[in-house]
Amino acid sequence: MNSPVRLSRFTRANSGRIGVSFEFFPPNSEEMDRILWESIERLAPLTPDFVSVTYGAGGTTRERTHATVRRILTETSLIPAAHLTCIAATREEIDTIVRAYHAAGVRHIVALRGDPISGAGAKYAPHPGGYKNAADLAAGIKRINSDFEISVSAYPEKHPDSPTVEADIDMLKAKVDAGATRAITQFFFENDLYLRYLDRVRARGIDIPIVPGILPVQNFKAATNFAKRCGASVPNWIAERFQGLDDDAATRKLIAAAVAAEQVFDLVDRGVTTFHFYTMNRADLVFAICHLLGLRPANSRKSVRERVAQ
Repeated sequence: MNSPVRLSRFTRANSGRIGVSFEFFPPNSEEMDRILWESIERLAPLTPDFVSVTYGAGGTTRERTHATVRRILTETSLIPAAHLTCIAATREEIDTIVRAYHAAGVRHIVALRGDPISGAGAKYAPHPGGYKNAADLAAGIKRINSDFEISVSAYPEKHPDSPTVEADIDMLKAKVDAGATRAITQFFFENDLYLRYLDRVRARGIDIPIVPGILPVQNFKAATNFAKRCGASVPNWIAERFQGLDDDAATRKLIAAAVAAEQVFDLVDRGVTTFHFYTMNRADLVFAICHLLGLRPANSRKSVRERVAQ
């Protein structure tokens, strides 16, 4: 998507083939907790394939992840995928978490190397006695229990720590060989980047789903800073879309919905049928895009609040 694309010819007649998943992060305050669960309440009736919960390096952050996953399991009918990283833990510590997840009913783990505690951009070093990378972690999860579904990350513009795209694809192949059955990409804004990457991955014989990660831009400045840390590019035409809107939140939201919808519709026109949305714990833009894709709340599904009340 090198420039603003045409509106898709996609119609609701073929919306049954579209699959979605949503990513959330654990809240760190009562206000963020309220926003998170309002978002889950709004998006749950769209019956996503699964929802994932991110995982930080610190102990309190990890516990918030565990608590959020447990609450999703007990208070909703959603299928949670728990993120897990190699950072700041021994193999024994991580194995204990994996077994606890299985005992709680989790059957899907997103296995990641993770960023150093000092933050993205710092040099990564495996924890002494820990898993050395995401492929090693995926193999360890499978050794503990083979019925875990494992998703991993993929990078259309390569991971910032990878010397080349080919080296990055080598790592993806290692993760697949270790048991990964799905890859979710880092977010991107140029669809041609994803499609060229997909061609290279398929040429290597990697045939698992490579699900595009979509980031609706809630805040352009924040998204740009996030992209820099992740090694993702932000094209000039997107910057031009948001130019002059710093003090106009309502228009920014409309532009953000249009940009993300154009990107998703263009991918649908090119044959993509599954999407992973980085929600940033906000439901409105993601819900709007899913609505445009033809996804509708399941009338028979009770709300989170109704189930809790029972």
